[in-house]
Amino acid sequence: MLLRAEDTVVLIIDVQQKLAPVIHQSDKVVARVRWLGEIANELNVPILVTEQYPKGLGISVDELAGVIENAQVIEKMHFSAMQEPNFTSALADMERNQVVLMGMETHVCILQTAIDLISTGKQVYVVEDAVSSRRDSDKQAALYRLRQAGAIIITSEMAAYEWLHRSGTDTFRHITKNWIRG
Repeated sequence: MLLRAEDTVVLIIDVQQKLAPVIHQSDKVVARVRWLGEIANELNVPILVTEQYPKGLGISVDELAGVIENAQVIEKMHFSAMQEPNFTSALADMERNQVVLMGMETHVCILQTAIDLISTGKQVYVVEDAVSSRRDSDKQAALYRLRQAGAIIITSEMAAYEWLHRSGTDTFRHITKNWIRG
């Protein structure tokens, strides 16, 4: 199943001020979340953002401010965003079947949200270079389990090119000039 921009929603999970510094390779992960989030904004792919207990973990990191300025930010207490009525309502309102997941932590909130999304019939894509955990071994175990559960593991460039669908368009030239450099 290829991604289609018109059927996709991006979900950025818990990339927060007090959590990010302890995440394995967090600078690289935040950079990829930002990169793909910017492309999603350019292609009018809606973005939902969750923040796990922001009183304790802080709000989303400053590096994502431009990406999420027009996104709906939803506070959560459950590890799975699908257990939060505000989230499920926002997702239902978008009427999109494909969910692209990025964020933290792969083995907790990404995993539980993905499995719950799959159980509702959504096509779930986890962006391997835009997710992480405190320990890389937890991330790797989660990616293995996610594959077993039916999630599709992709990279940020896979998502971008699938959304673009074809070369030779003004949109393709704009995205490749500004975000995808050889």
